[in-house]
Amino acid sequence: MEFARFKLLVNDKFLKIKNLNILVIGVGGVGGYAVESLVRSGVNNITIVDYDTIDITNINRQIIALHSTIGKKKIDVLKTRILDINPNCNVKIFDIFYEEATKDKINLLEYDYIVDCCDSLKSKELLIREAIKNNIKIISSMGAGFKFDPSKIKITKLKNTNYDKLAKALRNKLKDNKKCLEIPVVFSDESSSIKSDVIGSNSYIPSIFGLYLTSYIINDCLEENNEV
Repeated sequence: MEFARFKLLVNDKFLKIKNLNILVIGVGGVGGYAVESLVRSGVNNITIVDYDTIDITNINRQIIALHSTIGKKKIDVLKTRILDINPNCNVKIFDIFYEEATKDKINLLEYDYIVDCCDSLKSKELLIREAIKNNIKIISSMGAGFKFDPSKIKITKLKNTNYDKLAKALRNKLKDNKKCLEIPVVFSDESSSIKSDVIGSNSYIPSIFGLYLTSYIINDCLEENNEV
């Protein structure tokens, strides 16, 4: 029976997890693995948002990136994958770039959790502000690029991040709102001396980031999540 092994861990809480409604914005290297692990945890209602197509440069780190999927819309490929894992999953897709002009296309009030895997600093700032304003739980991914050591990955509050340029820039943008700085984030405190206009990445750090995002939601749902 599908999910039988997971049910052994969560018992009667499985129904609560199954009924979650989760929004994931950005389904690349990090977001794709977050979606994969959420669906394999039995989450039955999921919305994915991305405007991008799969490129050959995505093959080293994105679960949906194959030679057979190059050029296809990420949300279309991922929806097919989700339904192949769980045909009963309710999947919504939005082929948009999340920004001020498009934010009203998505009713954030529908969701129990928001998973922020946006690449854009402006999109992250907007999404976090909207989540806090509407009192919706959100967890955000910081930068997974230029990282090598999985032991440096952790979950903390945005205000406690370090050695992460994206997190630093986001803190500066949100410093006027203390609640925004309190949100949970997945980040790595590994320092890097690599300098490049193109963000380098490997196969395992983005995937671990995605799995950490899911672990936070599942444990929070089970009311077993420790304070960060």
